[in-house]
Amino acid sequence: MKILVVEDDIFIGESIKDYFELQGNRVDYYSSPLKALEEIYPSNYDIFLIDINMPEMNGYEFYNELKNYASDVPVIFITAYSDIEHIEKAFDLGAADYIKKPFELKELELRVKRLVFKKTNCVKITENYKFDLGKLKLFYKNKEVDLTQNEKYFLELLVKNIGQVVDTNTLRDYVWDGKDICNNTIRTHVKKLRSKLKENFIKNVRGSGYKIEKQ
Repeated sequence: MKILVVEDDIFIGESIKDYFELQGNRVDYYSSPLKALEEIYPSNYDIFLIDINMPEMNGYEFYNELKNYASDVPVIFITAYSDIEHIEKAFDLGAADYIKKPFELKELELRVKRLVFKKTNCVKITENYKFDLGKLKLFYKNKEVDLTQNEKYFLELLVKNIGQVVDTNTLRDYVWDGKDICNNTIRTHVKKLRSKLKENFIKNVRGSGYKIEKQ
């Protein structure tokens, strides 16, 4: 999964990042909410972890900005507040959960997995192909297809947006973490992935990006 962490306490933020990355997740950590808004694509994440009390912009204001682009991505607010008013405000904004400082990273992990994986399952791509969003595995007639990590991320993004075109800029950000790769590299990547498939369900939309059609 891909996680956005926005926390002005660098020790806490980097601890969360290190913990989840050791488990194979991708984590973008920002200590500045303003910088995060300049650099991220909100809809590319599976979950947001946002501190409430930040100097540049509080967590409520930051999340309100994200909701304009990613209203379906769950958020866990991180807070040192214990009063009911702050908790109530978090839920009024649409928070899926909150966690109070200090907390165990294992507890945060359990809360994240409960929210992310409860909404994931095997998505049918064709009569023969399905993709497990929880485990990032592609199956052909119930037999797993051997994929590279980037191929898994590529399919994950297309499956999450099935029926819609995913543009190349979004692919760069999600699959290659925003690295400056050219369109030829993406085309070569898609060609190699297609060579592993018995059915070509990855459609190239000229001048835009790629998509998987809804069945």
